Amino acid sequence: MSQAEANKAGSGLVSPRDHDAFLLRLWRRVSARDSLVGRLIRLASAWFIFALVLTGIVLTTYFHEVTMHRFQERVGQIADSLYSVTDIDPEGIDTSRFVDARASIIHSGLYWQVGMVDGQGQISAPVTSRSLWNEQLPLPPEVLAQARAHSGTSVFYDGTGPVGEPLRVAVIYSMVDQHAYVFMAGEDASPVAHDVRTFALLTAGALFILALGSLAAIFIQVRVGLRPLFDLTDEISHVQGGFQQRLTKTYPAEIRPVARQLNAFLDYAQEVVERQRMHVGNLAHALKTPLSVLMTAAREEGAGDADGPLPETVRKQAETMRAQVDHHLRRARAAARSQAMGERTPVEPVFDELAVMLEQVFQDKGVIIDWRVPDHLAFRGERQDLQEIAGNLLENACIWCKRQVRINAEFHADVQMLDMSIEDDGPGLDAARFDEVLKRGARLDESVPGSGLGLSIVDELVRAYGGALHLDRSGMGGLKITARLPANLLAD
Repeated sequence: MSQAEANKAGSGLVSPRDHDAFLLRLWRRVSARDSLVGRLIRLASAWFIFALVLTGIVLTTYFHEVTMHRFQERVGQIADSLYSVTDIDPEGIDTSRFVDARASIIHSGLYWQVGMVDGQGQISAPVTSRSLWNEQLPLPPEVLAQARAHSGTSVFYDGTGPVGEPLRVAVIYSMVDQHAYVFMAGEDASPVAHDVRTFALLTAGALFILALGSLAAIFIQVRVGLRPLFDLTDEISHVQGGFQQRLTKTYPAEIRPVARQLNAFLDYAQEVVERQRMHVGNLAHALKTPLSVLMTAAREEGAGDADGPLPETVRKQAETMRAQVDHHLRRARAAARSQAMGERTPVEPVFDELAVMLEQVFQDKGVIIDWRVPDHLAFRGERQDLQEIAGNLLENACIWCKRQVRINAEFHADVQMLDMSIEDDGPGLDAARFDEVLKRGARLDESVPGSGLGLSIVDELVRAYGGALHLDRSGMGGLKITARLPANLLAD
């Protein structure tokens, strides 16, 4: 065969599967609203993320409260110590016995003061720590009123230090010699706020890592838990694609009845198809035998009576009836076979066989058939039907071509179909006649022998398999006919 081996060597099918495509499929499955995996993962993830966020808020709040409580106790202890060691007499306020090294450093963050409160609630002539320098701790009126109500115990409020730092201040109100005095101690709360922020960030980071690990665990758990359902789906796809005829894996008890029912349905469908085939065969035998008898009798009668037109009429009509019977029986067989699952036919050997045969048939015309078919491509149907579809189209192209016929087969993985295009360099056909030539009995040229059923048979066979036939002008100048048929790839 001319160019056949070169065409085979040059043909191929590239099926890339990279990491990005896997992540895209994974995201589509997780985000799909009708996906069971996506639904389980979304529900589990939403609840888990909510629980982690709530846990982070509770832990941070608890740490803040505990830290601030201890910090406040420390400030209160400083105020109590100041209150205990301070001497007040007519000569003035003596705080010499209160010693704290931090209070001796200017703006160190630890401050104290002792002063008498006048009738207007103002502190007069206060004694302050060196750390305050020339500043005083403010005493809001509401805090003074609260301290007066709880005389002798610490009352706390949030204030501002001499350099604008946030302070936690403890105030003790006390009456000495009929005069009101306040003992105040405050400390910078910035380190506490920093510790709380650090704890919140560390907690958020730890919970985020925990969330990622937990989401991965949820995904793995769902995938592993639903693995039998995925296996069932894969097996059903293999049955539909013709890779197997029944479900063969062992499934858990929860979905085992479904697998059994599916196998029972497949067995029933196969039985129905076989029954249809048997009925079609019986009908073919019942109709074709009487027609053959009629044709034989007509020929014998015509031989005995050369002047009688009846035998010739009977013979022609019987031939037409037999052609029509063959056509409809072929269509019925194709419809029955298209319902069967598990049928697959490699495309390449069929084209190789047809090309060799037709090049020999049309060798006087010098026909050259150039064909290209992807490796491992399989038609999801019976070999006989593929031979009839491709054979009719290829023979029609050889009849009308000048010399060149080209065949291309392209596989579409997204729809699991193949487009089989056959084109020639002949005179072609007007676009207005495309629909006409697909009608039963229509012929491109009455001078060419034939019944006009070739393209009609192909069209109906293709439709029986859920495909379609498309006619167009060829780039070679003639007619281009494309048949779309169900297909898949053979395993390596």
